[in-house]
Amino acid sequence: MQQRAQDTRLAVIEGAARVFAEIGYGNASLADITKRAGVTKGALYFHFTSKRELALAVIDEQHALVQSAGSEIAGSDNTALEKIISLCRMFGQQLLDEPIVQGGIRLTFEASAFQADVSAPYQDWINTTHQLLAQAQTEGDVRADLDAAAFARYLIASFTGVQMVSEVLTARADVMARIEQMWEFMLPTLTSGARTQPQVP
Repeated sequence: MQQRAQDTRLAVIEGAARVFAEIGYGNASLADITKRAGVTKGALYFHFTSKRELALAVIDEQHALVQSAGSEIAGSDNTALEKIISLCRMFGQQLLDEPIVQGGIRLTFEASAFQADVSAPYQDWINTTHQLLAQAQTEGDVRADLDAAAFARYLIASFTGVQMVSEVLTARADVMARIEQMWEFMLPTLTSGARTQPQVP
């Protein structure tokens, strides 16, 4: 795909993400999206045949953005537990700063409206967290008797709930503070009986 076409496609995805984030899938129209993206309907239909296809593209792009930023954290020299906490902070910041992430996350909660399986991003995050928790157990920062797989799922569910309630109550104005609070509650459960007693970094 030529660079100009790639730029147009990304503009459409970002415009769609902004519209989906603001008014949801059901209320969004392709006319709203073309206006927000600053493209013609012809340009939109060159890349996407339907609103559903566009919604799926937003979710895919959101997942790619999160994975890209997450890979940098995972490749750092920090401990595994520090990486898990940093991943949560990173995702929280993206929810504040990245329209594609904002739109993609809202779409995952509205997926029944366009009959899509949106489990992959969540499963990837659960798997990554599981691996890091197991590593943190080896490093002595997380207690050895913790069920890492179960806690990974619980952590992602907790984070999802924290950001959803933050969105409802404060339009995510307090999401970073609530993420820190979540970790203040969770760390004692993770580290009780561990060889080391890490604090929230």
